Amino acid sequence: MDAGMMNLSSAPHVRDKWTTPFIMRVVFLSLMPATIVGCVVYGWHAAAIVAVSIVAAVLSEWLFNKIAHKPSTIWDGSAVVTGLLLALSLSPSLPLYIPIIGSVFAIVVAKCCFGGLGKNFINPALAGRCFLLISFGRIMNTFAVDGISSATPTANLAAGKAVNLTSMFLGTSNAVIGSSILALLVGGLVLWSMDIIHGQICFSVLGGFTLFIALFGGQGFDPTYLAAQLCGGGVVMGAFFMATDYVTSPVSRLGQFIYGCTIGVLGGLFRLYGSAADSFSYSVIIGNLLTPLIDTYIVEKPFAYRKNALRGLDPDSRKPRYKRIPKPVIALTVIAAIAGVALSGVYSMTKDTIEAQKEAAKLESYKVVAARADSFRAIEKAEEMISGSHENGVYGSGFGRVKINAVYEAVDEAGNPIGTVMSITSSDGFDGDVTIALGLDADGKVTGIAFTELHETPGMGMRADEESFKGQFVEQDSVLTLVKGEAKNDGEIAAITGASITSTAVTNAVSAGIHFYQNVIKGAN
Repeated sequence: MDAGMMNLSSAPHVRDKWTTPFIMRVVFLSLMPATIVGCVVYGWHAAAIVAVSIVAAVLSEWLFNKIAHKPSTIWDGSAVVTGLLLALSLSPSLPLYIPIIGSVFAIVVAKCCFGGLGKNFINPALAGRCFLLISFGRIMNTFAVDGISSATPTANLAAGKAVNLTSMFLGTSNAVIGSSILALLVGGLVLWSMDIIHGQICFSVLGGFTLFIALFGGQGFDPTYLAAQLCGGGVVMGAFFMATDYVTSPVSRLGQFIYGCTIGVLGGLFRLYGSAADSFSYSVIIGNLLTPLIDTYIVEKPFAYRKNALRGLDPDSRKPRYKRIPKPVIALTVIAAIAGVALSGVYSMTKDTIEAQKEAAKLESYKVVAARADSFRAIEKAEEMISGSHENGVYGSGFGRVKINAVYEAVDEAGNPIGTVMSITSSDGFDGDVTIALGLDADGKVTGIAFTELHETPGMGMRADEESFKGQFVEQDSVLTLVKGEAKNDGEIAAITGASITSTAVTNAVSAGIHFYQNVIKGAN
């Protein structure tokens, strides 16, 4: 036989006619509908973000291979797809240096440093996005269209506000560039119909997420609510274009199903109980990290599989399953357990001290908002009034997720009542709960507010603690309205530029306190 006709290679010996460049071209084309819609809706700046993200990704891969003396791999198209996916997951109002930094990190750190295409352990585009979220949190969470900053539909959902489902589905709401669910579904279903992506993954992601939201979202199986949750926060893009990455997803069908359900459930968990509503990227990253473990314990049966015969060839297969667990895994589990027990013990020992310090801080904040008060005394039936005014743990229906925590009467040195102080929490802050101390005089006018819990973004939401914002509430005695720009009328509060979510949470908390005083406390007297 002619030696030139022989082709020696390692398994697998069955080859497909679809090459990596062909698959990448198809994926790129499937993302074009979402890209076009995003550029049309958000304008030339969104198109520029897409362009610089792709160029930065390609140049990063070319330069890395050049420096490392490796063959150029830019022509396989994977860098182009990574840059495009990253761009579509970004806000259309970001400065152009942000997608450049994200693309460089995605290609160089998450891909090339681990060996290039086929060797990365997490999705490079998501790695770049998560890196940007951690490093540039304030900028990444700014969504401004035509110079007007506002909350995303997902953030509004988390705050209990109504959203425009049609706008979310078409991609015309205030969200990331690739937010058109219709366009993403068109591209994703094309990939699925061509068997380029696996249905076990994308549909189990959507199913796991929907089921978790339905069971724990507080709205049951309300179709409108579930559809709104699915249309926001990158769920559809994550299901069809991120989680289905060949390199970072399991091989077996059962493993793919478990992997998809895990991502969906984690996405629902982060959506309902996390500090940021748009955190689906993290659930996919965690799923990527679990892929090696899934592939280790869930393996497809090979052709002509015979259990007893394989046991004879592999001595380890005769061991009990628990003895096959790698020793490093056991060691890390033991270390984590010991650390958990130690932390629990420390918390138990310091719990009373911490509570005493919190109570002292609360009383100090009461002094700030009621400067004329000598002391504070509990109001009879306060607990009864609070619980009677709350439905499902929330006060009223027009203040978002606000809770009245405590109510005290402010008294002077002679013991005469001179006002009321309250502790109020809004769970609609950008980075979690916002708790204020609210002071009211005998006429129900605000004497001041002070924060006892505020974890907002430095330089943005944290500006709520500045007197220029807090001072607007003094002397107010009616439910307030938040406005953009200058407050010109009584009852109006000027929002903090670029921090409308925090401004809304604080304004709602104060409004709820005024409403509670007028309708519950005065009514009980």
